[in-house]
Amino acid sequence: MVEIILAVLVFFPFAAGLIVYAIGTRKEKQPVGEGSSCDGKKGLNRAAEIVAVCSVAAEFVLVVFMAAFCYIQSRTMELSFNNSVETGLQILFSVPEICGFGFHFCMDGFRLIYAGVAAFMWMMTTILSGEYFRHHENVGRFYLFLLMTLGATMGVFLSADLYTTFIFFEIMSFTSYVWVAQEENRPSLQAAATYLAVAVIGGLVMLMGIFLLYYHLGTVTISELSGAAAAFADKRILYIAGGCMLFGFGAKAGSFPLHIWLPKAHPVAPAPASALLSGILTKTGIYGTLILSCQLFVHDAAWGKVVLGLGVITMFGGALLAVFSVDLKRTLACSSMSQIGFIMVGIGMQGLLGEENALAVHGTLLHMVNHSLIKLVLFMAAGVIFMNTHALELNQIRGYGRKKPLLAGIFLTGALTIGGIPLFGGYVSKTLLHEAIVEFGGGGIMKAVEWIFLFSGGLTVAYMTKLFVAIFVEKNPDGELQKQYDGQKKYMNNASGFALTGSALVLLVWGLFPHEIMDKVAELGQSFMNLREFGHRVSYFSLSNLQGTLISVCIGAAVYLLFIRNVLLKKQEGSGAVYINAWPNWLDLENLLYKPLLLTILPTLFGVLCRTLDSFTDTMAVLLRKTLYRDSPLPHERPEGNLFTAVLGRIINGFEVLGNHTWNKKHPNQRDYRHLLALKSDEFKESNRIIGGSLSFGLLLFGVGLALTLVYLICW
Repeated sequence: MVEIILAVLVFFPFAAGLIVYAIGTRKEKQPVGEGSSCDGKKGLNRAAEIVAVCSVAAEFVLVVFMAAFCYIQSRTMELSFNNSVETGLQILFSVPEICGFGFHFCMDGFRLIYAGVAAFMWMMTTILSGEYFRHHENVGRFYLFLLMTLGATMGVFLSADLYTTFIFFEIMSFTSYVWVAQEENRPSLQAAATYLAVAVIGGLVMLMGIFLLYYHLGTVTISELSGAAAAFADKRILYIAGGCMLFGFGAKAGSFPLHIWLPKAHPVAPAPASALLSGILTKTGIYGTLILSCQLFVHDAAWGKVVLGLGVITMFGGALLAVFSVDLKRTLACSSMSQIGFIMVGIGMQGLLGEENALAVHGTLLHMVNHSLIKLVLFMAAGVIFMNTHALELNQIRGYGRKKPLLAGIFLTGALTIGGIPLFGGYVSKTLLHEAIVEFGGGGIMKAVEWIFLFSGGLTVAYMTKLFVAIFVEKNPDGELQKQYDGQKKYMNNASGFALTGSALVLLVWGLFPHEIMDKVAELGQSFMNLREFGHRVSYFSLSNLQGTLISVCIGAAVYLLFIRNVLLKKQEGSGAVYINAWPNWLDLENLLYKPLLLTILPTLFGVLCRTLDSFTDTMAVLLRKTLYRDSPLPHERPEGNLFTAVLGRIINGFEVLGNHTWNKKHPNQRDYRHLLALKSDEFKESNRIIGGSLSFGLLLFGVGLALTLVYLICW
């Protein structure tokens, strides 16, 4: 009955969220004693917090239990953990008759890893949320959608077919929308609108790809895609379907050119939500990209080139935006875009390297885990800074962490890991990805890819150095504000300290044992990416592997010293040197391209086209009636109206005559109702004739029919 746990992992958070919401929004009159530090409302929020923390902790314990069960079973069968999950211990569970297809869940090595990462991150961010939302409103609502999004995310990662993936993918998009809009101010609502627009458009395009794939392959079960695709002759159809789904998954991952929600959503979302948006929800998009690249287009070089190209642009573009940013959380958001690019480079290299892609497979998986844990640490640290300063702009929070060694150590752990510094996890995954590019070789294009990879790594070092120096080394130009910062000793409670310190220690230990821990995790998840053999053991700290990191560090130092310190840090009279935002506003892709395209250009073009077609159809109908299909007069045609209007008019006229001789004798009416009804009848007929012959009416009926068809397919 262990299979039932898969359904519990998905549906339990939904039920827990409703319970927490009921507790958090319950209105009770609670007397407040003298000297009490919280009122009744905050007491209720505290109760909601406790239930929420217990719920996510239970979710994490269930995932740990699943891992222990698989390990014990593998020892019993005298197989390696990876082989046991790959063959005998692949756990399946189905909920039939849901919308006709049913929900299908699966637990294997890769899914176990990301179920564990998701549950751990949710537990730590929920613990931090207690202090973060201590003086906020709508806390019950936040916990409701926090837990619902956990269930939806688990549904995505544990999905065994693309239909289940899509359903929970869309649920996750709508529930996480509330995170972005939580503060309900203008910036958060605008960012939430952008986030939802990208998610909905991406989801609709993805659904088209799933329909197309199911029509031609006859299956959307993930484990059956590779065999069905290999037997299908027309690759063009598969590329079209795959392109549609890549559009949808790329929108959630934050891949170029659908990254526009990332820099807007993170600065306005609460820090616990930002950690999950960046660390986990983007990985659901990567999960979908892996399904396409490793299950549908297995070792497909052409597909690999497309993913590699998108990855290179995303990797470099995100790093460049982060260098220019002067907002702490926006910088971390742009950094997430860049790191997603690194991961997509690894996915692209898997396709190019074919069956000899062990380096790319392991580098991709390990960098996914690295990025999740890194953003957990960094965004929670940013949340602590925001809780105490109520600011995120670098010039305002400058010098806040000068006398806070614990916070500095936590932030530094995340910064060194994402920078790819040796002895930290990011170094291992970036080394594997770099070596995969080197192993492929090739001509000038791949050499350019390698140097963009190294240069993007250097930009990562530069912008993380900028953040650390500004917050933990430099002094704030406002001396009084700096004294306040330095005098603040208690800047987070014990629960928040546990969440941050525990997450940083996990990240630190994870990177200190690359062969003992990281290689084992990579081996556990490799079968999902169609890799059977582990490959050769990599000497991570050899001189040749250290060389790439040294190049990136030197590039980062040069960018920081020559560009950031001299160009982005400007001296101003009376306030010292301040960080400036030198990124041109007109380069905002949303305002430059998407809004004009979607709100002005396309509606205008389609409006003109539809009106032209409508008028053309009506004109042709009138022309035919005047020529080939000219109306012929009826032999006994009435001068006006029809039999019904004539009879009804005579009856009303009779009542009118009667009234003129009785109750309306002083003010008689002289209307001919036969004529009036005949005019109304002709007017009604003409309106129906115009509507019935118009293209707009035809499109309306088509839309109604399509909607009814979809309702039928979903419900029956």
